[in-house]
Amino acid sequence: MASPADIVRTERAADIETIRAVQHAAFDAPELTGPPVEVGLLDALRASADWIPRLSLVAERDGSVIGHVVCTRAWVGEHAVVGLGPIGVVPEHQGEGVGHALMHSVLAAADALDEPLIGLLGSPEFYGRFGFVASHELGIVAPEPVWGDYFQIRALTAYSNDFVGTFKYASPFDEL
Repeated sequence: MASPADIVRTERAADIETIRAVQHAAFDAPELTGPPVEVGLLDALRASADWIPRLSLVAERDGSVIGHVVCTRAWVGEHAVVGLGPIGVVPEHQGEGVGHALMHSVLAAADALDEPLIGLLGSPEFYGRFGFVASHELGIVAPEPVWGDYFQIRALTAYSNDFVGTFKYASPFDEL
């Protein structure tokens, strides 16, 4: 098995087109007639006031970007929090631990920035290994109630029990 990545680092301006290509490759599917929705979402997030540059990370191996994750500003009631996504790894490196390295890195970076929690929509089995729990366990309501246990929260060091209410992603998520 290959190493997860040589380095996980904050994105640079020169990475933007490569990041778009990574997310395109990660989410491409034969039934799609255009780019995956994640590519357009990433562009809209980057253009929004909710973009957090220090939480846009790339995984690099042998000088090439092979994965990317981003967290943007989100809200639980009046409290500023972060929402994770998209996260993607180019297909030829999926299953090698690159996604794990990106997740651990973005969790640590968000914690170091004193963010209280991260919310995401995804597999409870997969994200549970990173400490995510169903949002309702912490008194947080998913943006869409039908998401049920698939909307998850990871409490960080700055978290407190007064973070209750409905989770609101950055505005570009509303356009999906």
